[in-house]
Amino acid sequence: MRRLLRRMFGRTLTADQADIGNRQRRSMSHIPHLVFAVGDVHGCHSQVLEMEKRISAEAAEMGKPALIVYLGDLVDRGPDSAAVLEHFCNRQKGNIFRVALCGNHDDAFLKFVDDPAANKEWLSFGGISTLESYGIDAGHIVKHGGGMQALKQTMQEAIPVQHLDFLRQMPVCLSIGDFLFVHAGIAPGIEIENQTDTDMMWIREPFLQRGPELPITVIHGHTASPHPIIANGRICLDTGAYATGKLSALRIVNGKVGGTLSV
Repeated sequence: MRRLLRRMFGRTLTADQADIGNRQRRSMSHIPHLVFAVGDVHGCHSQVLEMEKRISAEAAEMGKPALIVYLGDLVDRGPDSAAVLEHFCNRQKGNIFRVALCGNHDDAFLKFVDDPAANKEWLSFGGISTLESYGIDAGHIVKHGGGMQALKQTMQEAIPVQHLDFLRQMPVCLSIGDFLFVHAGIAPGIEIENQTDTDMMWIREPFLQRGPELPITVIHGHTASPHPIIANGRICLDTGAYATGKLSALRIVNGKVGGTLSV
């Protein structure tokens, strides 16, 4: 599996300019036979396990390994963010392997851990449930247990280092052929190398109305709807798993979109 990953990932594109961002932009050297893009997880561990079971079964039927691209927002809002990150930190087995892109919630979680006082809005942004998944009662600690400094110390003790390392290493996008996988979308008409991390993790308009305005198909999450959306040059797979229980994926076979599935 490791040799297969090394063969498939031909380039790592890093944005060096401070005004663009510091997260990796990754590109694959060729299009895998079987790719699945999965929408926002938001702490829904059981749905991730069921989705990977379904994908593994399809890959076995085809006799090919499957690449799963998670479109960001692994954490927050849902019940089991800690279990989700632990799952992603574990070695991949069998006929599937994963790439997890960074979403705005993943980035916000990491920033809060690094500096709670400067990023306290994350607690009302879905972060309370993430900390609860690590056994941390943030409200009690902030009000009665020593404030933000005490909360920072508690997080350092409770959150595994490997979870934080994983969050720091998440790329912001992945290019495969004419597909761009990204959490939120892109600023219309701007080449990928000039997109900012902020836009790729946070943008809605004008991207949702106008699409990429580039000769690519952008596959993204971030903007929830009851079902996957196929629009002008973009496909959105966020079906609000933490609220609906429905996690959705897009199937790409031999470089062609082959339908969606949900668990």
